[in-house]
Amino acid sequence: MADGVLDYSRPGLFTTLDAAQLPLIEGLPDDPVGICAAAQGLVIQPHDATAAGLGEGRIAEKDIRAASALVAVLAALDDSPLQHAREPAARVVGTCRHFTVLACAFLRSRGIPARARCGFGTYFVEGRGFDHWITEYWAADENRWVRVDTELLGKGHVERPEDLAPGEFLTGGEAWVRFRAGLIDAQMFGVFGTDHAWGPAEISGNAVRDLGALRNQEMLPWDEWGRMTDAYEGKTGPDYDQLIDTLAETCAQGDPTAIAQLSLHDDLAVPERLLR
Repeated sequence: MADGVLDYSRPGLFTTLDAAQLPLIEGLPDDPVGICAAAQGLVIQPHDATAAGLGEGRIAEKDIRAASALVAVLAALDDSPLQHAREPAARVVGTCRHFTVLACAFLRSRGIPARARCGFGTYFVEGRGFDHWITEYWAADENRWVRVDTELLGKGHVERPEDLAPGEFLTGGEAWVRFRAGLIDAQMFGVFGTDHAWGPAEISGNAVRDLGALRNQEMLPWDEWGRMTDAYEGKTGPDYDQLIDTLAETCAQGDPTAIAQLSLHDDLAVPERLLR
């Protein structure tokens, strides 16, 4: 957890805040769930932003990758401290990934080990897994990673979003293992609101994104690299499936060195163009 490359208690590429922004988070709660709840009150989903009357130009905020840039938008809208939930117009437009990245940035600023996970929520509609991101923080007294659905804290859908039960959220790798074992129907896993983005390639795509997140490279939900596009287009075969098998096993084992090494694979490495 603290091998230099994968020290989840320290800010990473997309979770580092500018020094001038740190005073904005001085009033955040001390407990991890409270910090996640504060992050929840700062982001608004694109469809909710449109319904609230935010202009079309604001929707592009969902393409922001870095937490510092998200906080810059928030500060420009309202320069007050960030511990209080905001009215819709004063929130930054983003997805579940943005709720998660802000939470990770805030947690890491306090030295609390935290990481983003990309996969599928199984609690939105029974029998389906919806493309989703959640936050994990390390509970040292319990010797485990606690999974928090930052976006859904206090909003229902799942009984305890502050400590998701096993299976309620599946990382891309966890869903892949279940698919390969015949335990889930891959056609029931995909992106809410779409007709086409369902199936094995959606699962493998999120598995690759989850590897990136474990490497402290929390990409956008629609970022594609390596052979992900080929997989979506049905152009990959058994060799790629076997690579995702290896990825899923590596992520499950959680060894920092193995994760760092695998993330350099030509078919898995995030290109520099997406890391700017």
